[in-house]
Amino acid sequence: MPNANDDIQPTPSARPAEEQLNAAQRRAVSELLRVSPVADDLARRFQDAGFRLALVGGSVRDALLGRLGNDLDFTTDARPEDVLRIVRPWADAVWEVGIAFGTVGCQKKSREGGETRTFQIEVTTYRSEAYDRTSRKPEVSYGESVEEDLVRRDFTVNAMAVALPEKRFIDPHGGLEDLARRVLRTPGAPETSFSDDPLRMMRAARFAAQLDFTVADDVLAAMKEMAGRLGIVSAERVRDELNKLLLAPRPVKGIRLLVETGLADQVLPEIPALRLERDEHHRHKDVYEHSLTVLEQAIDLEDEGPDLTLRLAALLHDIGKPRTRRFEPDGRVSFHHHEVVGAKMTKKRMAALKYSNELVKDVSRLVELHLRFHGYGTGEWTDSAVRRYVRDAGPLLSRLHKLTRSDCTTRNRRKAGALSRAYDSLEERIARLQKQERLDAIRPDLDGNEIMSVLGVKPGPVVGRAYKHLLELRLEHGPLEHDEAVAALKEWWAAQN
Repeated sequence: MPNANDDIQPTPSARPAEEQLNAAQRRAVSELLRVSPVADDLARRFQDAGFRLALVGGSVRDALLGRLGNDLDFTTDARPEDVLRIVRPWADAVWEVGIAFGTVGCQKKSREGGETRTFQIEVTTYRSEAYDRTSRKPEVSYGESVEEDLVRRDFTVNAMAVALPEKRFIDPHGGLEDLARRVLRTPGAPETSFSDDPLRMMRAARFAAQLDFTVADDVLAAMKEMAGRLGIVSAERVRDELNKLLLAPRPVKGIRLLVETGLADQVLPEIPALRLERDEHHRHKDVYEHSLTVLEQAIDLEDEGPDLTLRLAALLHDIGKPRTRRFEPDGRVSFHHHEVVGAKMTKKRMAALKYSNELVKDVSRLVELHLRFHGYGTGEWTDSAVRRYVRDAGPLLSRLHKLTRSDCTTRNRRKAGALSRAYDSLEERIARLQKQERLDAIRPDLDGNEIMSVLGVKPGPVVGRAYKHLLELRLEHGPLEHDEAVAALKEWWAAQN
């Protein structure tokens, strides 16, 4: 096992890149090897079985960036059945979900520095992938060397490896230099790379958002030229890549790349459609820029890490505006009911991307509710209106607070201050009312059994109508005494007959 002063021995082809490897980067690789005896242990098992093993791709990149976690990616000349034979006696758990693509996954606990770490490991046979013109799934063929495997990687910064256990650094495509320059290039011609797997074009935007990298000019040109090729990739893979982009530290940078290259027209066409529209409050500002600002402001309000529901709602909240734009006689531009139209569009787009029903429901609900606060005006809502606001938001209330506050992008400090104070007032009123009653679980003052007993009826539609009537009374007037609720129910029943 190496110590912190061990060096990684470069291959001859990597020597120019090694010159870019500063002391901090060298320590990062040594630290990776020092704190990961699990890697050496696994490598020796492959070596004893007559195979080669190398840490590869994102794991090497993240180690050099000082952000390596417990997920480790390896590549090997062993075929999947041989990998299974080697890891099964060693790992704590093994899964074969990706075995059709040459990947075996496993989990291994390792005691290090007085603590136990759990590693998620993937071992993939040297391979190459390509799509034909009609397939939605990659065709896999196995390679014979790590260098052959690296050339099929998406970008040079992911085409580096450390051969184990000898600790030999392999960088045939200058990935280390590109990492230092924070630029995304492909190991070969970008057209070939994107033809092999069109999802790599979205991955470029994702890495820009995750790592704050720029995209090389030839890669950017290929993305623009080949954007339509993304259509052969399954909706599930596109969705997963989009999620990674949205949950990155700088999603706006990635979204701009998707729009600029035309990829967004394939994935989220509603977003580029916003560029020519205008905000109803500030006619000089288009809705596309407004939406990106709202997304950034929503991220600033996150308090428990990246929130996919909130970020999707912030990005999509105004997508109904192009369909509802009207030019009024007085010269104003209106977007009446764009929140309702936008909610329907959100459901349709997210369903097409195969999002879960629950996430579709939550995001579309936030889009539908995002304008509700603007009826609050100067804080003159009644208590019943506040109750309805809380009831309609339900468990999404905290996200609705964030989305609504983020939706203020005016540069007019006086107006922005007034909106902020108004929302402060609303939140304070919600807090006061919640102390008086459980707003987030409002129920009528009589339950179904009591309604049937008072009215002398059996289960049926009339009970539901009575329940709804009592709920409206509860929202309008707050809690009623039992006798008051019974009297109100009898009065309603008499009116029905």
